[in-house]
Amino acid sequence: MSAKLPNDFIEYTRPLFGEERWQRFLDVFSKPAPVSIRLNPLKASPVTALLEQEEHIHCAPVAWCNEAYYLSERPNFTLDPLFHAGAYYVQEASSMFLDHVVRQLSTINLQPSTFNLQLSTVLDLCAAPGGKSTLLRAALPYDVWLYSNEPNHHRANILMENIQKQGCPNVVVTNNYPRDYRKAGMRFDMILADVPCSGEGMFRKDEKTIGEWSVENVMKCQALQRSIIEDIWPCLNDGGILVYSTCTFNTREDEENVQWIMENLGADIIPIDTKPEWNITGSLLNGFNHPVYRFIPGVTEGEGFFMAVLRKKTHDSSQAPHGKSNARLLKIMSDTQELPFSDTTKPQVAEALFVNTPKDKFPRVELSKADALRYLRHEALVLPPDTPKGFVIVTYMNLPLGFVKNIGTRANNLYPKEWKIRNL
Repeated sequence: MSAKLPNDFIEYTRPLFGEERWQRFLDVFSKPAPVSIRLNPLKASPVTALLEQEEHIHCAPVAWCNEAYYLSERPNFTLDPLFHAGAYYVQEASSMFLDHVVRQLSTINLQPSTFNLQLSTVLDLCAAPGGKSTLLRAALPYDVWLYSNEPNHHRANILMENIQKQGCPNVVVTNNYPRDYRKAGMRFDMILADVPCSGEGMFRKDEKTIGEWSVENVMKCQALQRSIIEDIWPCLNDGGILVYSTCTFNTREDEENVQWIMENLGADIIPIDTKPEWNITGSLLNGFNHPVYRFIPGVTEGEGFFMAVLRKKTHDSSQAPHGKSNARLLKIMSDTQELPFSDTTKPQVAEALFVNTPKDKFPRVELSKADALRYLRHEALVLPPDTPKGFVIVTYMNLPLGFVKNIGTRANNLYPKEWKIRNL
């Protein structure tokens, strides 16, 4: 496999890792990438329900994330109605370290005592397709508002779909650049910046990323990442938390950027307790001895990932003014708290999927797996004869999938056409 990797990447990364880590990294390319899922606590469904028809698949817990599991094989998630109902999310295990970080931050006393971490608003700045946002929603107190943002319009629609399927309360999906948040005067207690990167951690999962890698691209990514953080920094409250992450290995995009944030923007780095058996790699930059967390395939069970946790420590006179309202700059894609409905209008699918929708608001009909798949393919259904006419929520294993309009002889399918699954 080393012959397929760019020479410049090998020359830089091999001495960075050290020989033992490098060989373990190379060895994973002859093995399939691990498969991992995270159960949705809002729609609690035991992992055995997912695997009930996949008896040959076994699961093992992901040590640093609640209700997350490695699967021994990759099932066909597309043909599992529980997946579409939001019972779980398919997510790379290393990135789930965020769960451990958020839960630990909620319990530690950050110094100095003048900075009291009391979360009310959190921003996931580069959120698509939604894994980290749905993880945040599960790990944060439910009264915290989460802004889940994606600058790319197409990816923002994918993000909105995944947020809605998870049924998350108190989430707003937006389609903006960091500078738009700054102009709008928005302020947050925590910002997750999973910034665009050179994607070295994706080499095993997506071979085309190998061909796209270059030293020039690494340097472009480093500059872009600094620009993103500089734009969003005024939106972070004093004492607020910045979680900086990438899916790459090099120190230019990782430790060097963390050091730049500390020195140029004013931040302290926060240590996170970990266990030795997790085999997380610390700083690889000479002279930079602060706690950071690097997941190297072959060393840890997952793909490439890097994270650092920082706290804003000084007042910045260029910050966005606190309390300024200029929300028109934010293109709100979805707000699951506000779902208007009347008997004469077609309900939004989010109302069926939203966990806070009263169960008696609409009639419900349980579907078999075969009928659930027909529904997800956007086919018409025939419901039991005693089903009330009008808008009905169809469910699978008691979890809502969406709406139909029952007209008696058949039920018109109201599942969003852009979400439908194709015949496989």
